[in-house]
Formats: sequence, structure tokens, C-alpha cells
Amino acid sequence: MRSTRLVLALATLASLPALTSAGEPVKLPAKESFHLFVLAGQSNMAGRGKVADVDRKVHPRVLVLAKDGTWKPAVDPLHWDKSVAGVGPGKAFGLVLAEQNPDVTIGLIPTACGGSPISTWEPDGYHGQTKSHPWDDCVERTRRAMQDGTLKGVIWHQGESDSKAELASVYAEKLHAVVARFRKEFNAPRLIFVAGQMGQFEEQPWSDAKKTVDAAHQNLPKAVKHTGFVSSDGLKHKGDKVHFDAESARQLGQRYAKVYLALLHSSQVRHDLPTVPTR
Repeated sequence: MRSTRLVLALATLASLPALTSAGEPVKLPAKESFHLFVLAGQSNMAGRGKVADVDRKVHPRVLVLAKDGTWKPAVDPLHWDKSVAGVGPGKAFGLVLAEQNPDVTIGLIPTACGGSPISTWEPDGYHGQTKSHPWDDCVERTRRAMQDGTLKGVIWHQGESDSKAELASVYAEKLHAVVARFRKEFNAPRLIFVAGQMGQFEEQPWSDAKKTVDAAHQNLPKAVKHTGFVSSDGLKHKGDKVHFDAESARQLGQRYAKVYLALLHSSQVRHDLPTVPTR
């Protein structure tokens, strides 16, 4: 019932024009020129960096699917998972892709939920902190977005909540299942999936469990085709030893874009044109 209400609400809102910051409708490009990317995971994808003027600057070809289901210019914070949402890697990722190809518009789909373990990225998974269903909500938002554009990839930053002895040992298996689930759900067997490394901060040494989760991220490209890994080397935290500061989040987004583009141009990837699945 909850999922059905969400679908109906998004379907209704889909008929409304997206608005620019000036209040004028955003003109969407042809579906094949509107490239969509899912921003998935937990708080470092949702963003916790301090928002500055540069983060509020509008790029005419970088849009975000807002909470109300309409397309708007991408300005931080992109997410609304928690009241502390701020600068994450999503916008910087979109800006690089838009500059690389002037013939396309980038559509960002925010779905990250701060604190969500990977077990909530399964059908019917519930996350108490955000009172949400991360996977189910991600599917509905992505299906809504695909009414207007073409899904091209997923960028993922998650793992801190699973860096516990009882959870880390099965993390790689669950991560591979997440990738497979995205591809099956959206009929895209070669959908590019890029995982980002958790923060490496001298003040917060990693436990053995966290090293196990990190190994799952680093080994993903060896285990699953058409996937990538983004390093967090040299990035800084905002003072809490957990979340990237704004500049580091922007750098991380640029790194995601570099890895995505390398995968896209690799001879191994023939890009799919997934369609909105029917049930």
C-alpha cells in the first residue's frame, strides 16, 4: 500500500513542470539525451558538507529529481534523508559529465539514507533512522525519473554501518547482490555501478571489520563486470571523523565521474538503453 501511494503521487507530479530557481519551467531534453544516475548508499553519498555559494550555482544541464518528484536545477543539498543533509559528491559528479558532453543533460536521482546498512537495500528493507525503505524508495524514484530519461549508472557510497564483526563477513555477497538487483530491476545487465571508498582518517583507525568491507569495495571490479572503485585517498573529514568535508565531497564526485567515464569508454562496456520495467 505504501509503495502504491508513492507511485501514484510521483505519477501525478510527473505531469508538473520542473522549475528553475527563477521560477521558470526547466525544459527537458529528448529522453535519449537525458542521462540519469542514481545516488545510492548512506550519509557520505547524501552529503554532510557545509553548503557554500559554489554549491548553489545552477548548471543548465545538471538537474535533480526533487523530493516532490519534479525536476529542478541541481543545488546542494540534493538529499533530504536527514535535516543535516549538505554537500555530497552527486553534483560535482554531474558537473563533470555535463562538461564532458555538451549534447546531454544529467539527471541526478537522490536515494541515499544516512546510517542505512546494506540489508535495508533489499525489497521491503526498512531503515528506522530515516523512517524509509531505502531500496523500495530508490526503485520508485528511479522508475519515475525513467519516464523522462535514460538510466546510465549508479554511484554508491555505503559501508560504515556494516563495519561490524557480525556483518562485515557477508558484505561482499550482499554488495554483489545489490548490483545484480539494480540491473535486474531496470532491465540493464551492463548498467555501470561505481562504489566509493569509505573515509580514511588518521584520527579514526580502521577496525578489521571495516577493512573487510573496504576489501569488498576494492575487489568489486574484479568480481563483477562493468563496475568500478573510487579511492578516498587524501580526502578529509568535516571534524567528526566520519563525514567528508564539502571540498572532499566535491573531489570524490569528480573521482566518481573519472571512473565512470573510463568504464563507459572501455571496450568491455556496450551501454544499455534500459526502459521503465513493467509489472
